[in-house]
Amino acid sequence: MIPPLHAKGYRIAAVQNPLTSLADDVERTRKLAESLDGPTLLVGHSYGGAVISGAGHAANVIGLVYVAAFAPDEGDSLGSIFARRDPPSGAASIRPDKDGFLWLAQDTFRQSFGQDLNETDALVMAVTQKPIAGRCFEDKAGSPAWKEKPSWYQVSRHDNMIPPETESGWLNASRQRRSSPSMPATLRLHRIQRRSSH
Repeated sequence: MIPPLHAKGYRIAAVQNPLTSLADDVERTRKLAESLDGPTLLVGHSYGGAVISGAGHAANVIGLVYVAAFAPDEGDSLGSIFARRDPPSGAASIRPDKDGFLWLAQDTFRQSFGQDLNETDALVMAVTQKPIAGRCFEDKAGSPAWKEKPSWYQVSRHDNMIPPETESGWLNASRQRRSSPSMPATLRLHRIQRRSSH
């Protein structure tokens, strides 16, 4: 998404979250958003959706875009969301290390996380992945910004990490908040194009 948005003249920043706790990641993302000075859209993929749900309370954030992402309600944890359905097939690839961080097994990374990627891109992503602390799946979400700000949701019908039925539930919730008179007319949401299923 970065090259086409950059080509259209948008200012883009990508946060590098520590992935040590949901609170740490929300704080880091909020600080980056606030540093951007001006109307800001936050985009979150997968776990990043939980992060932008909290960081989206920054005053200059005018909307949230969820791309095959978690959109927890207040009090939800990612673990409690997963417990509502049978585990997705990609969950079998999650491997904890001795320090409590979670990795996706390299040999099943492509089929679990990005089956639409070519082998080379999937290999690079598998080798360079950053682990997430297991506690991030236990941390409870605070009040979500998607209840107060315009939000959009892209469902990945072939997602192997978050059940598509779960994603559809969040899409239905975001449809109720799709527009706002405070949204600048110059901002238009275009169809989200994804190369990867997750």
